[in-house]
Amino acid sequence: MEKIQNQKHTKETLYYSISRMLERASYYGLRALVVLYMVGEILKMERTEALSIYGWFTASLVFSQIVGALFGDLLIGNKKSIIIGGIIQAIGAFSLCIPSTIGLYLGLFLIVLGSGFFTPNIISNFGKTYLNKTKLLDSGFTIFYLAINLGSFLGILLIGYLGEKYGYNIGFVISGILMLISIIPIFLSKEKGLDEIEKNKFSISKRILNILIAFIVVGLFWGLYELSSIRTFDLQLQLSEISTLDIPSYLWQSLNSIFILPISIIAIVLWTYFYSSQFFKLMLGFIFGAISFGILFVIPEVPTEQNTIIYLFSLLFLAISEIHIAPIIHSILTKYSNPKYLAILISLAFLPTKLISLIFGLFNDKLYDNPMLGLKIGIVGMTIIGIGMIGYVIINRKTTYNNV
Repeated sequence: MEKIQNQKHTKETLYYSISRMLERASYYGLRALVVLYMVGEILKMERTEALSIYGWFTASLVFSQIVGALFGDLLIGNKKSIIIGGIIQAIGAFSLCIPSTIGLYLGLFLIVLGSGFFTPNIISNFGKTYLNKTKLLDSGFTIFYLAINLGSFLGILLIGYLGEKYGYNIGFVISGILMLISIIPIFLSKEKGLDEIEKNKFSISKRILNILIAFIVVGLFWGLYELSSIRTFDLQLQLSEISTLDIPSYLWQSLNSIFILPISIIAIVLWTYFYSSQFFKLMLGFIFGAISFGILFVIPEVPTEQNTIIYLFSLLFLAISEIHIAPIIHSILTKYSNPKYLAILISLAFLPTKLISLIFGLFNDKLYDNPMLGLKIGIVGMTIIGIGMIGYVIINRKTTYNNV
């Protein structure tokens, strides 16, 4: 670990982070309401039909992001794509106020399309602001990740609460307004031109290898995370009923996000002043992930109230794991890619996650019947990948990542 000299975050970090936080608040708040709206008094859909539509809605985002990235990198520019995406998303949220299935489908289509333009392009533009000071990439993307988690947490609380209390239309309107406000910081930000970015000093083979590792690692992490989450949710339901801790029922579902917030702040401060390689951080992430699942494994299938603290410790280690992996993946892609095609690369990075989740999803019936099996697979998978990352870090221990 070396001390970082003469590198600072800029106001663009603040602008992009605020924009992303508001956009995520809009999106996750709306998402918290949309299934309830579909099965409610206006549309009166069957729950299975509503969940099917919701599934198509979330799955379509992967492909819309590729389309948005292509427009951003090749046709209209990243900044224009962010602004257009934000406007389309806002119109989509407002369209949900139309009390019919036409309003529903139109709204969901526009939200998917707008998010596709917004997401890969804002991540790309954010990353480009750090390409002349790559030792700050990890802390920068952790700030960005903190903004995402803050936005989703506050959006679910605010829009979810107001929508259920005062009517779904109020929630959808607030979602659309937040989306429009999220565009304002983008107008204030300065886009980094390609001629202002220092040329990538790494060999083609090294760049391709590191990008491929990042693609595979991110897919496996979220796939194993999802497999093990079946047991996590099972414990959450049981412990929330028997725990004597004064934790409100609605907060049990957000405990992981609550842990992520302080850990993110610690990581941001540490990584702003001290640099260690991105692959070393990934290694730690998988080690902490294996520890987290290992702690869950010692909790009996039918937990007691005394197991609550053990469960909370597991969530703490899982949050540490997530912070060492989720923002670092984008940091690696930004550092080793051609910045001209960064949004496209970022959009493609969502594919391995979706593909691995689909493959693991084929076994969901067995895992729901036996949640401990998913946990065992998670422990073994995290451990194997962690050992593999240790080997990769050792092989590259003499390599100095000093592309400032």
